[in-house]
Amino acid sequence: MSHSHIFYCITNQLIEKDSSMEYNFDEIRCFKNEEVHAALERLSNEKQFMKVMSTIYPLLPKEVIKQRLMTFQSNFSFQKEIVYPFLQYLEANKTTGIKLNGVEKIQKDGAYLYISNHRDIILDSAFLCGKFIENDMDTVEIAIGDNLLIFPWIEDLVRVNKSFIVKRGLSARSVLESSQRLSAYIAHTISDDKKQSIWIAQREGRAKDSNDKTQESLLKMFNMSGKESFTENLIKLNICPLSISYEYDPCDFLKAKEFQLRRDNPEFKKQPQDDLVNMETGVMGYKGSVVYEITGSVNEELRIIGNEFSHKNEQIAQAALLIDKRIHSNYSIFANNRIAYDLLHGDERFKHEYSLMEKLDFDHYLSKQIAKIDIENKDESFLRKKLLEMYANPLINKLESLK
Repeated sequence: MSHSHIFYCITNQLIEKDSSMEYNFDEIRCFKNEEVHAALERLSNEKQFMKVMSTIYPLLPKEVIKQRLMTFQSNFSFQKEIVYPFLQYLEANKTTGIKLNGVEKIQKDGAYLYISNHRDIILDSAFLCGKFIENDMDTVEIAIGDNLLIFPWIEDLVRVNKSFIVKRGLSARSVLESSQRLSAYIAHTISDDKKQSIWIAQREGRAKDSNDKTQESLLKMFNMSGKESFTENLIKLNICPLSISYEYDPCDFLKAKEFQLRRDNPEFKKQPQDDLVNMETGVMGYKGSVVYEITGSVNEELRIIGNEFSHKNEQIAQAALLIDKRIHSNYSIFANNRIAYDLLHGDERFKHEYSLMEKLDFDHYLSKQIAKIDIENKDESFLRKKLLEMYANPLINKLESLK
């Protein structure tokens, strides 16, 4: 589970700290294998969790589910035997197929820091782990913001599922200290100490308009635990950008709704219940085709940036642009992206790359999604424009990246 990558806005004035300092990661790390059994025992006694399990596996009596949970002694076995079959169900029933491309660009037993665009709170990292299992690869550790730990038992669940916790909503000083620890944990996890890959989103929260941009604060956080230059510190993390493409985003209407709520009330803030609705809608909604594209390590490009740019701020900006270009240029583009582009711009640039029926189907889809939005002073023209932007922006960014 993920979700949702997931990090802090770091101040430019970073406190230098000895990177050899020992950190206690117990508060944020995923559970070790020897802790899995106890965590699953706690979960099996949580009514809400067992209700979720009964929904996922309706044919199994609760006692059978509990007994099954008690057999797992590792994170990976829990993922492979409990999470993965549910992901197979979602692929068969809520998508037209999930592809993982680019495996040949990495070493299967290597440790990478996968940085990706962020569409779905839970499934971005979950589907990735499922495809890694199918390719006889270890699953990744997943960065998840503590704002998603809405119920106490969810923390047990995500930590069993190889997630580590990113603290949010802290004071300025606490943010800095938390970021130092998070940076050290990521470096420790990627390094030979643990040699475990990590998935993290390129920005805090989802890009609700699908205009995916890497936050420079994320890269600053990565750098905090290193002792060398900015680019050398990033090279040690073995960064591998990952591009995720969904043909349809089940949460698109919820994102459009939030755009209008924020437009009409600048003080609008999401409630925990909103995240729950987004998670359920994202998991159970129809996604069409889903494509993951591994783009390979950016270490060579980072070395070039280190040689060509002497100022640290320039290096940070160039590294962010590098990751963006890798993600944007590797999007899979679907007919609805081209249709949305043409409708948004009022032209017919891509009209020969989709049929009239595809255009009519997508127009009907937009109307159906807008009809789901229950909001005061509903502005259908604004909502439609926002939906078009969501589907057009991946194509816009891909075109720009290929110049």
